[in-house]
Amino acid sequence: MTPTLEFKQNSHLDPVLTDPATRVLQADKLLGRWLNTNRETRGIAECLIARDGDQFTVSALGVGADGPIEWPRTLASALANLEEEGGQRAVVVAATFDFGFMTAETYIRVNKGVLVIVLYATFRDDSGRSNYVNREFFYSQD
Repeated sequence: MTPTLEFKQNSHLDPVLTDPATRVLQADKLLGRWLNTNRETRGIAECLIARDGDQFTVSALGVGADGPIEWPRTLASALANLEEEGGQRAVVVAATFDFGFMTAETYIRVNKGVLVIVLYATFRDDSGRSNYVNREFFYSQD
């Protein structure tokens, strides 16, 4: 069976997504230092999102056995959030962290004042570890 693909025309989209007057994406809610709501996390302890003009950067501190692990600062791409906040022109940033042995692809957004990071980890070191997805929640420190 061949799947049928359905393509959308601009006329099928919510008008707010194509209206030139509303194309400016508001990213202010994303910016700043964010701390994990779970003090027992084994993933990301904190995240810093900054913007210089149209360019976003993301820094993170991971949790390690011997203390915090500074992740490499990376550039992030801004995407429009088409979920429940789409009509408000919310922004998601997509950032990929390359550790050599692993890639952590993240999608970061604010939902009701809480920063949500969805992380897809892919291991590239032939260790046999399972790739995984994780979602964590953060509160603003600023």
